[in-house]
Amino acid sequence: MKQKVSPEVEAQALKIAKGTQKPGQTKEQTKLIAQGIEKGIAEYKKQHSKKLREIDKQRKQKTKQPVQSHETEERLPSDNQRSFLPWILLGLSWLAFIAYFVLQS
Repeated sequence: MKQKVSPEVEAQALKIAKGTQKPGQTKEQTKLIAQGIEKGIAEYKKQHSKKLREIDKQRKQKTKQPVQSHETEERLPSDNQRSFLPWILLGLSWLAFIAYFVLQS
């Protein structure tokens, strides 16, 4: 079964084939090259649409799944608890820095 391609794809394939035409190459050879390019473009479009369908399926599955973010939010510490951690670490590093200089002198 031969795949139908749009006239735009045929014109584009012929333009590419003529652009890469070697001196002494016959019109039949150029047409064969253009047909190969058409097949390549058709295969690319088929793979691209398949990829888009897969992405769409994944997106739909994510929207169908029940929302489980509430469970993860309960396990995470609140913003207040998380904001103290950098300050505690900063204070400990300064204490270690001061202790180092005190012990050196």
